[in-house]
Amino acid sequence: MDSSLLEIWQTAPGSPFLPTVGKGTQFLVGFILLLLGLSLTGAFALNRSFFNLPLYGVPASLAIAFGTVYMFCAVGVYV
Repeated sequence: MDSSLLEIWQTAPGSPFLPTVGKGTQFLVGFILLLLGLSLTGAFALNRSFFNLPLYGVPASLAIAFGTVYMFCAVGVYV
């Protein structure tokens, strides 16, 4: 092992991991993202055009994807 890697390994227990979104707010963040994703999906379904794809379609799919992961983590299904 490299000496710097060994130092990081030995000092790691002293600095615990703190996530950006805490365990208590993961459900709320996931729910908001899913709600936003479903709303954008509805807006895209009403106005289907090539112009609306990057405007509604891509953000909707990203919001649904991240919202699903946050909901999985909030209820205890770890991926």
